[in-house]
Amino acid sequence: MNKGEEEVFKWFLASLLYGAPIGGNIVVRTYKEFEERGLITPEAIVNAGWDSLVDALDAGGYVRYDFKTATKILEACKNLLDRYGSLEILHDEASSPRDLEKRIKGLAKGIGDTTVELFLRELRGIWEKAEPFPGKLAVLAAINLGFTERDPSERGLILSDLKALWKKFGKGPFPVFEAALVRLGRDFCKKNKCSQCPMREFCRRR
Repeated sequence: MNKGEEEVFKWFLASLLYGAPIGGNIVVRTYKEFEERGLITPEAIVNAGWDSLVDALDAGGYVRYDFKTATKILEACKNLLDRYGSLEILHDEASSPRDLEKRIKGLAKGIGDTTVELFLRELRGIWEKAEPFPGKLAVLAAINLGFTERDPSERGLILSDLKALWKKFGKGPFPVFEAALVRLGRDFCKKNKCSQCPMREFCRRR
């Protein structure tokens, strides 16, 4: 595994950890446990086994979700090695962005839309087929700010609207804009904290 492949897998591992309903601080602490124990390649994780993964998860604070998450991570790594050999090969064998998402979900039970969106959002512009549709939180924020007039279900068209808007007015990588919408949707729109929102003067809901 070269350096680039290793970094992609490390982000995949982090995305699997973020997939559980756990606080961000616990995820960061748990990921550091994996790093300190050398569990940052699929081979190392498979060789370590389920008990070692549970131990690392418990040390990081994943007590309520340790068994389920250990099973998911171990299954994903085994299937990744058996079916593809690496995430890069998985990407290369995918026929389209949606097929890529399907293949990632197929690595283990419990890998859902949130995990896949999080993982692929950061690979947009790096992997040719990494073109995930915006998640519900990003869509909510985009609609509230008037960045799109689409129905929330039209996520493919919403992505086109957002990319066109960013191309015209934005600076830097598109994923930075996308991540900002996710945070806005998560921290303010979803919680109806309109009065505290830093974008409230531009919001159509107020």
